[in-house]
Amino acid sequence: MTYTLHVNGDLYQLDVPPQRSLLQALRDDLRLMGTREACGVGMCGSCTVLVDGKAVSGCLTLVPQVIGKQIITVEGLAKEGKLHPVQQAFLDHHAFQCSFCTPGFIMATIALLTEKPQPSEDEIREYLAGNLCRCGSYPEILLAVRWLIENRPSDSWESIPPEEQPSVETNR
Repeated sequence: MTYTLHVNGDLYQLDVPPQRSLLQALRDDLRLMGTREACGVGMCGSCTVLVDGKAVSGCLTLVPQVIGKQIITVEGLAKEGKLHPVQQAFLDHHAFQCSFCTPGFIMATIALLTEKPQPSEDEIREYLAGNLCRCGSYPEILLAVRWLIENRPSDSWESIPPEEQPSVETNR
């Protein structure tokens, strides 16, 4: 079947079976490699992307479930050569080691701060509990999130404004 996905401000037409996961479509069909697969069962957070501003597991989401929705991946965050504030905070606070889990943590952090701009320490930990870091960079990740809460401009969590008329690409 042919599906049209709205990813990072662009439209893509994909000819894929209906049981294709969003993760597979992003990585294999669109070649967006920032979304990672680790567990494949929604337990690690490596495949976290934003769908209409909400954090979802790409490995558990099927392509037909996201038709007509705005999908944002880590590749879609930087604009005009400038990192998104969450990306910059992770970099500035060394909130990664091997960085395999970093895109998922960044996407989850954006969803958290969009949903709850002033979360408590417990709320941060609870929200990010679905993302796992094998290297143990949790203290630095929490430091970056705390810094963002204390230093962010009030409107900086919007990841991408909807495009006026996105172009359509087919099976990249």
